[in-house]
Amino acid sequence: MQADEMESSMESPNLEFEYGDTDSLTPELSEIYSYTEEPEFALNRDYFEEDFRSHVRRRRWIELGQEQQRAYVMRLLDALEVTDRDKRLKVARAILYLAQGVFDECDTDADVIHWSRHNVFLLYDMGIFTALLELLSMEMDNNQACSSAVRKPAISLADSTELRVLLTIMYLMVETIRLQTEDDRPEWRTAREAFKTELGSPLYNGEPFALLLFTMVTKFCSMNAPHFPMKKVLLLLWKTILFTMGGFEELQEMKVRGRERLSLPPLPEDSIKVVRSMRAASPPASAMELIEQQQQAKRGRRSRRSAFVDSLEGDSPFPKKQPLVKQDSLDTYNERDPFKNDDARDEEEDGEEADSGIEGEVDPLDRDVIIQPPPPPPPLRPPTERASLPKGLPWAPKVREKDIEHFLETSRNKFIGFTLGNDTETLVGLPRPIHESVKTLKQHKYVSIAEMQIKREEELQQCPMTLGEEDVDETPTEILYLGMLPNLSQYVIALLKLLLAAAPTSKAKTDSINILADVLPEEMPITVLQSMKLGIDVNRHKEIIVKAISALLLLLLKHLKLNHIYQPLWLLAAYRQILHWNDRHTVKGSYVSPHEEKAMDRGRQNRERGETPSDKKWFEIVSQHLVFANCIPLILKFFNQNILSYISAKNSICVLDFPHCVVHEMPELTAESLEAGDHNQFCWRNLFSCINLLRILNKLTKWKHSRTMMLVVFKSAPILKRALKVKQATMQLYVLKLLKIQTKYLGRQWRKSNMKTMSAIYQKVRHRLNDDWAYGNDIDARPWDFQAEECALRESIEKFNSRRYDKNQNGEFAPVDNCLQSVLGQRVELPEDFHYSYEMWLEREVFSQPIQWEGLLQ
Repeated sequence: MQADEMESSMESPNLEFEYGDTDSLTPELSEIYSYTEEPEFALNRDYFEEDFRSHVRRRRWIELGQEQQRAYVMRLLDALEVTDRDKRLKVARAILYLAQGVFDECDTDADVIHWSRHNVFLLYDMGIFTALLELLSMEMDNNQACSSAVRKPAISLADSTELRVLLTIMYLMVETIRLQTEDDRPEWRTAREAFKTELGSPLYNGEPFALLLFTMVTKFCSMNAPHFPMKKVLLLLWKTILFTMGGFEELQEMKVRGRERLSLPPLPEDSIKVVRSMRAASPPASAMELIEQQQQAKRGRRSRRSAFVDSLEGDSPFPKKQPLVKQDSLDTYNERDPFKNDDARDEEEDGEEADSGIEGEVDPLDRDVIIQPPPPPPPLRPPTERASLPKGLPWAPKVREKDIEHFLETSRNKFIGFTLGNDTETLVGLPRPIHESVKTLKQHKYVSIAEMQIKREEELQQCPMTLGEEDVDETPTEILYLGMLPNLSQYVIALLKLLLAAAPTSKAKTDSINILADVLPEEMPITVLQSMKLGIDVNRHKEIIVKAISALLLLLLKHLKLNHIYQPLWLLAAYRQILHWNDRHTVKGSYVSPHEEKAMDRGRQNRERGETPSDKKWFEIVSQHLVFANCIPLILKFFNQNILSYISAKNSICVLDFPHCVVHEMPELTAESLEAGDHNQFCWRNLFSCINLLRILNKLTKWKHSRTMMLVVFKSAPILKRALKVKQATMQLYVLKLLKIQTKYLGRQWRKSNMKTMSAIYQKVRHRLNDDWAYGNDIDARPWDFQAEECALRESIEKFNSRRYDKNQNGEFAPVDNCLQSVLGQRVELPEDFHYSYEMWLEREVFSQPIQWEGLLQ
């Protein structure tokens, strides 16, 4: 990896990438198909032509009028209700061909997209989506297919044919209707709003459509339905949530309206516009550049020393040669004394590479040398290059209310000798400069919606009878959260398992889930060309899964935070549950304290005795200390690779992408053409996934001291610093945010050796006026009391959920049946999938588990 980084970081180009909700329509449509599914395009066309010719003679679909097309779609809708499974599949393929744009009657890619859009709105208007949803529910409950897939040693595309066809049609409908264009007809705009409301409302068996897809994800990860096509499910789930809740621009508008509703001042700037106007910074010096720079510095030191000796002898008062140093790496060079001895230089290099906080640098004033003035700086760039940049820093500084309180508390203790609690108005006895400082802080004070929500929640908890019940708007976010709440931890565990299995740094394990069920063909490749094609398809498949999960989690966090601050915190708390079930995926080489080892051992013993993570005592004692020992390392493990190679990966075959593959003639594929890949500068989905994961990591650690220290313990600084080599402004911004929150804990030596990174943080990241991030003089020395911080947070979340969603708040006063016979005689409703997996569950959970007879007797 180090050699690859040396080679690839010689001069990384600026990436012309604009971060947004999704890529353009054509790539998003093509990613629903795997290259292994290519023969099915002709199959869909043949089934459509066969049925269409039997009803309409000597005419093509694009030649029919609106009423004739509606009549034919109605026939297809009636044919979907037949009991014959094979006939039903043929009709579904004919509908899929319509949704794909009747490509056999089109000449260009644009024609395919046009007719696909026309047909999709027609299909929705005729009620096809509701019929497909009923078929999807029926396929999910197909116990015979599930049991057959469980017993199979190898699962292929053939095991999920019906599901893949249904999910593909639904994805094409959601993605096409979601995208708004200028030339949309008025009836299409009305249909879009109706479809959006329909997907976000609990119209499907009392729950929103996204919840049905979440159930498919958990069923797949529990190994009860290993044949489910997870890539299609995740893509459809992501686009459904994006459609019903809104993207980043809609979030910004909702945030503005929310602040107006709470009578808060407007936002100081539009964050989306600020990020898009940023320019990428030059990456830090690579290992090869540091070595070259060190050698040049040694040669320059010797030449200056010889010049100094010559000047004493009278030859020349000036050195003859100055070392040449690359401008991009001057930050490291200029911060060092060029006359330090080699040992001191080697120690400094080691300190930079290891990112240790040891402060052992030597003061250059103590040395008996004459320091020559530095070489003149190179000429500045022409002013035309910076004409479009805004003057000053891009972000307005912010100050929290508690920051002003802390500043006044410190000042009063220093000048008066006592404090006044949370009083930020009384300034009696304080000197004039403190008055000016408080005035400046109040000018930049920022009150967030989350702070208002927490304050309101505290009032409702203190005065429940006086304030009455809270009026909760039935938004799509609120409806989805209410449906997810009972099984939230299972949903998050399933998503993290899929992300772990699809990560490029994960190694295949025998007990890991198989995410390649919908990409592997029935017959494995026998030629080198087929093997190369399948290898590219598998890598592309994993990249798309990472893209969908990262975007899905980020959207959920942002929407839930805007809906209520305690909802995303509850979602983040659910991340912790994965440790209780799978504590084997910690990062290799990460620090695990003896307390954590004992906790893990206790957890394994509890699971052997049959105790589940729902045990509150277990959760409070152990999970808070291990809370992000799997989530933060999981993301760091993802970035612990040659990130430039990942972003520039060419796991795509352009001629096989839809709709190109169905319109143009297929050229002959060769091994050389597959190795060459496309001619794009970067892979859009991989860069998109990296930015999403960085944003998730920022949300996990923001304003959390203990979680920030986890970044330090897991040595994230060198991993994140390598990610700065990607010259894309949005990605660099979120990397610099993560570096900023831990800079004060990395030591003065690290800050001195990474001055270019420090400068980039100052230029690009928002400032908090009294945040001593760059110097670390006032390091927060609180102990790592995870339980105090996390348990208090969890208690507040549980109170919020109980007050807002628990309809039986007086349940503790309800009568309890203490009769053993009546309790055992009650009939328990078991899920349908429990019957066909009962024997497996009995063998795994009862017969194969040792019984602790001593514990039972006690």
